[in-house]
Amino acid sequence: MSPDLAAALQAWDLDHAVLLVLPIAALLYVRGWRRLHAETPGRYPVWRLTSFVGGLAALFLAIASPLDAYGGALLLVHMTQHLLLMMVAPPLIWLGQPVLPLVRSLPPRQAKRVLGPLLTSSPLRRLGRRLVHPVTGWIALLLAMVVWHLPPLYELALASEGWHDVQHACFFNAALLFWWPVVGVWPARPDWPRWMMIPYLLSADIVNTAVSAVFSFSRHVIYPSYEAAPRLFGLSALDDQSIAGAIMWVPGSIAFLLPALVLTVRLVENPRLRSSKVAARSS
Repeated sequence: MSPDLAAALQAWDLDHAVLLVLPIAALLYVRGWRRLHAETPGRYPVWRLTSFVGGLAALFLAIASPLDAYGGALLLVHMTQHLLLMMVAPPLIWLGQPVLPLVRSLPPRQAKRVLGPLLTSSPLRRLGRRLVHPVTGWIALLLAMVVWHLPPLYELALASEGWHDVQHACFFNAALLFWWPVVGVWPARPDWPRWMMIPYLLSADIVNTAVSAVFSFSRHVIYPSYEAAPRLFGLSALDDQSIAGAIMWVPGSIAFLLPALVLTVRLVENPRLRSSKVAARSS
């Protein structure tokens, strides 16, 4: 094993406050899921539990593993980290349909205290509906993807740990909003017919492809910090940048195109899903 690889594998950073939330969320979900699985195993099968825990694991890897420690030295590592934050963790978490399990994990009085204001406050309900609207999610993800990759802001995130955390929070939260309508998270009602999720995903993939192509085909190093960083694994800064673009391009496109393909097959098999008022279903 090369010294660079050995050092990378040991560079875990567990000093993140958000890491305290992950095991708590996992324990609460498992508690609620067990109750729901016993009552309605068809709605909450084992794969939902696996998906939710897998999403939390992907989030953990993104913020605590050597990916975070070496993201400032290799763009390809940083891009892999961003892929986990935007394309892996959020859809897996939503596929677990976490709202009801988390509510059922609480004592009834606490659950009523948590949900009461949300269910009775019209302003909060309107705000929540606007936040999870497909237009909001699409704009949020695309802004995060494009704006944070502009050289001045990207360099700011590389130079400041605080701004780096803000960048990652923007990626993750924007992705949560983006993937919400694709999955169809309970208890929200769909604002668009299911077939609209296909152009929703494809148009996002076009932007992702355009941004990744800039990295893949650029003949100069876009971020000076990577040109000045110590070179690892014998990769030049330009080669590192090209590989980073390929990582954003290929796995990123798969993340958009695969659910679009699944939706297309389902629409062909079940024409009733073309209705604009179809009840929310889990993907």
